[in-house]
Amino acid sequence: MADTVYSKPNPQPPSKSQLYNRPIYRPQAPQTSNGCRRCCCSLIIALLSLILLGAVAGGIFYAKFRPKRPTFSITSIRISALNSTPSNHLTSRLNITITARNPNRKIAYLYDQISISISSNGASIGEGSLPGFVHGAKTSAVMSSTASTSADLRKSSIPLEIEMETKVGIKLGKVSTKRVGFKIYCDGIEIASHRDNNKKKPTPAPAPAPAPAAALDSTCKVKLRMQIWKWTI
Repeated sequence: MADTVYSKPNPQPPSKSQLYNRPIYRPQAPQTSNGCRRCCCSLIIALLSLILLGAVAGGIFYAKFRPKRPTFSITSIRISALNSTPSNHLTSRLNITITARNPNRKIAYLYDQISISISSNGASIGEGSLPGFVHGAKTSAVMSSTASTSADLRKSSIPLEIEMETKVGIKLGKVSTKRVGFKIYCDGIEIASHRDNNKKKPTPAPAPAPAPAAALDSTCKVKLRMQIWKWTI
């Protein structure tokens, strides 16, 4: 019996039609545009939600506490320790009484040290300061400060502008806020110059006696930026 011999078929190279019909692999670009859009939309929605919550919280706070700005006024000014000079100038100490009022029923103010700058017709003539204090709700505080000044005596009266600057925070029960800038500006104030009119004396006249305190009621302008959450009042 003869043995059967099997021959292996020779592989045939692919035809041109088969090469053209093969699917061509094309790398696809990553789908990032949709992801960026979703991220931006989520961020915008979160920001709008925070703004809405802040507005609601601010409205509730205002409706509950009715915050009002404090008021300041210069109630009296007194010149003390007068020293006149041959050049017709006066160096002295100026005693100032300031009244602060807090109209709020549930809000207290926390003041840092208050710096005082005194000027006349735009020219600085003296400086002073007040210690920091806690201004309780619905109360008035009377404070006094002494400033060294130098003014011209050739006029019968001296106009004054007083500017005070500090930082203030608010206190609600046991909660206190961050302190912010606070400015107080007072104008329309005049004091007598105490000019020595006796020119017949050959020798220099002694310094005039200190004047009594001048009663005033100069209401000052307050620039207060009170920040509650993201809102500024």
